[in-house]
Amino acid sequence: MENLMHVCRSCRAVGTLLLTALSWSSCLPVGEEKVCTAPGLGRYSISFTGKWSQTAFPKQYPLFRPPAQWSSLLGATHSSDYSMWKKDEYVSNGVRDFAEKGEAWELMKEIEAAGEKIQSVHSVFSASAIPSGTGQTSTQLEAHSRHSLVSFLVRIVPSPDWFVGVDSINLCEGNRWKEQVTLDLFPYDAGTDSGFTFSSPNFATIPQDTVTEITSSSPSHPANSFYYPKLKSLPPIARVTMMRIKKRQRVFVPTPPIMVRMGNEIEDALSETPLDCEVSLWSSWGLCTGPCGKTGAKSRTRYVHLQPANNGTPCPDLEEETACEPDNCI
Repeated sequence: MENLMHVCRSCRAVGTLLLTALSWSSCLPVGEEKVCTAPGLGRYSISFTGKWSQTAFPKQYPLFRPPAQWSSLLGATHSSDYSMWKKDEYVSNGVRDFAEKGEAWELMKEIEAAGEKIQSVHSVFSASAIPSGTGQTSTQLEAHSRHSLVSFLVRIVPSPDWFVGVDSINLCEGNRWKEQVTLDLFPYDAGTDSGFTFSSPNFATIPQDTVTEITSSSPSHPANSFYYPKLKSLPPIARVTMMRIKKRQRVFVPTPPIMVRMGNEIEDALSETPLDCEVSLWSSWGLCTGPCGKTGAKSRTRYVHLQPANNGTPCPDLEEETACEPDNCI
């Protein structure tokens, strides 16, 4: 009888373990990578390269007050319990302040709170700003098997609330750390300011919108600084490369920004985006001039809104004339 009771207790214990395992596995998202079992820490150098040139993005390219540039980079290595930002979701107050003004204080407090409350953040990293649209800055980061995801933000300056970055990129693949990760980056709108152009004044989005990717045709408005309706997609505005460091360096000094001359960008040539001429509507017809009893002429004009660039469609005629009968003949 005692043996039978012992067997029953064993069966119940096995059943409980089985149910626990099944319930845990059912919580895993479909298609999610397996849990990271890579040994030790994953140490990486991260290099951010700005590709925002006047050649690639000629429309309304900021040349002064301020010229095109990038804010400092701010990121974290974390678990799936933490999210710095995500497409189609609302940003936090910290991300809003960073995307609109480049202020990192509130975002740093949010990251620190997440790390202390639910142990979801392993480390925070940052890299210096780039004072031009093209250039490079770099730093190092450290990931853990339970915190193998990387997220970061870099603000586009000047802009209403536009940024580039990555959301929860996994540096781990099963039981090993990836050797290298390289990604092209494209602009995002944080959904907190409704400005259309790089230099738009502050115009808060009420109610707040979600994060959206800015494309060559969205927002679909000719005034938008990234509106290039003839392009299927925008060229990359930046690139990030994370390279695994196999041997830990004792001392690391952050690399100052590397300036890149126009037309001689790191790794590949700058994209050339054609920009078509844009002109105003025709003015009203002027007075008809000429001798009475004979055919006269009248004209109308228009002016250039946007000069063409990079072999874009040239400007059409800005003045047009047509025959008429002179006015006020006596």
